[in-house]
Amino acid sequence: MAISTADFKNGLTIEVDNAIWRIISFQHVKPGKGGAFVRSKLKNLRTGAVQEKTFRAGAKMEQAQIDTRKMQYLYADGDDHVFMDLDTYDQISIPAAQITQELKYLQENMEVSVIQYGNETLGVELPNTVTLEVAETEPGIKGDTASGGSKPATMTTGLTLQVPFFVNQGDKLVINTQDGTYISRG
Repeated sequence: MAISTADFKNGLTIEVDNAIWRIISFQHVKPGKGGAFVRSKLKNLRTGAVQEKTFRAGAKMEQAQIDTRKMQYLYADGDDHVFMDLDTYDQISIPAAQITQELKYLQENMEVSVIQYGNETLGVELPNTVTLEVAETEPGIKGDTASGGSKPATMTTGLTLQVPFFVNQGDKLVINTQDGTYISRG
């Protein structure tokens, strides 16, 4: 389906230069001299690269039909990770290289959204927060809770982040998947 720059919305997926892009942000610009144009920030769904592109106002391009399917993460199989569709029970494998950032938050039996374009799997969309267990951290110092400092902690998935001093090994923590920060104890 062809769309023009007037139809741009944040989150819309388009096909430009044989790549699939998601619009992160855009701005219509009308200079005093010359034709209007649209300045946009796009994310390549295949590579994850973010790029700024400028289009003439009214330029036409194809809208990419992206399917998002609810799936459950089952297990790691060598360098592949297996997911199961919750509706059809079909299983798909995604190479670890394609989801390196997401692997830091994935746990077995976790529900995620798998992004697909036709038969091609583009990646995994995580929930905004996940609850992970602390695998390793320095023991907290008694009475040192008011200073507001932080210490590094490694989660069971391999993610390392800064946590408050009162967090101990074995604690379950709620983590923001967008930026990998500590939110609260789970």
